[in-house]
Order: sequence, then C-alpha cells, then structure tokens
Amino acid sequence: WVQEEAPDVLCLQETKCAASAVPAELRELPGLPHQFWCSAKDRPGYSGVGLLAKTEPLDVTYGIGDPEHDVDGRVVTAEFPSLFVVCAYVPNAGRGLVRLEPRLRFDAAFLQFLRRLDARKPVLLCGDLNVAHREIDLCHPRANRASAGFTPQEREGFGRLLEAGFVDSFRHLYPEARGAFTFWTYLGGARARNVGWRLDYAVLSRRLLGALCDCKIRNAVQGSDHCPVTALLAV
Repeated sequence: WVQEEAPDVLCLQETKCAASAVPAELRELPGLPHQFWCSAKDRPGYSGVGLLAKTEPLDVTYGIGDPEHDVDGRVVTAEFPSLFVVCAYVPNAGRGLVRLEPRLRFDAAFLQFLRRLDARKPVLLCGDLNVAHREIDLCHPRANRASAGFTPQEREGFGRLLEAGFVDSFRHLYPEARGAFTFWTYLGGARARNVGWRLDYAVLSRRLLGALCDCKIRNAVQGSDHCPVTALLAV
C-alpha cells in the first residue's frame, strides 16, 4: 500500500521498535531512503515513532525538549524548505485515567513546542493524537465521557491547539462528515460495524490552508487497529 501511495513523507506511530530493530522490508522501501526513528529509552516494545522521506530533510530533531516526555520516543520533526513535518504519538490517558495528568502535561509542553516551530515556518503535524475532539468524532460519545481520549480535559487541550492558530485539516474540509473514524478496537467486530474513534490527524498551521488539497481517511487499509490518514498539500 505504501508503494502504491508513494508518499513524500510517511509518518508512523507506536512502532514499538528500536532503530536497530527496524525490519528490512521497511528499511528497503523504494522511494523512502531517508529514515528517522525515535524509540523509548530503556523500554523495548513501548511507544516509538518513525518518519520516512523521499527527499532529505534540512534538519531532523527528536523529542520536544521536555525530559519527562522525551524518554518515551514520541516525536520526530523533519524540517523541509517550506514547512516542518512533525510525527507524534501522544500519550494515552490509560484505563481508569491513571495517566491523565502526565498526558495533560504533555499536551501543554507539546503546544509550546509547536508554537516555537510555527514562529519559524509553517507546521504539518501528523499522528495519533489520542483524542476525539468533538462528539461527531466517535461512535458513542455519551458512553465515553469519562474514557481516555474523550475527557473534557483532553478535548480542551486539542481546542487550545486550534486556538493557537492550527487547523484540523479533515474537519476543516468535511465539517459534518459522520462515521469518519481512524481507530477501532479489535474487540466485538468493531471495525466491521464501524464503531470507532477519530484519533489520527493531519493538523496544519493556518497559513498552510491555501496549500491544502485534501485530507483522506483511508479506512479500507488493513493491518492495524488504526488506519492511515493521507494529507495532500501543494507546497
């Protein structure tokens, strides 16, 4: 599927894989020779992100400059001539919201990181942000008001991102689209019934809206409990 899609940049989240253990079929993907992997320190099989590019970035950084969160390997950023591409895997608040407070601290630190980037050049943020922003973004909002990914605090955190000058590209283009989900639990045949959540986003600096051509949720692509999201920009 990746070869057919032929992306300029491919962002992967929750890789659970150290750079030294990336499978050969990924290392050898045609058209994506520039590969950057960020994994959790001293925690094999946890978290991790990867960014693969057709052309070599001007610069690549790892983390957000916050020691509490950077050990988890959640963010890799590539600078290109016209924009930054940020690949992120935002923490899950956990069952029973046991990690809600660390998640909220991440949200605040991450927003400051994105604002610093945006002050230099436009930003495209791609990733699993582990939040369904609006009721339209999950199948059963009423039953999940106290669930990780749909708490008022997490939703407000995403709202602050939008207030800071960033745009949820899919919802900008398709404000009333229903059933547009990117994650389905493996339990209970949820994907076949489309009982899902929209947790994966392409968020961009507002001044990139003129370059935005489309944002597509590729819900027919199998292989994970999430599906890919494709952002199409003319930059």
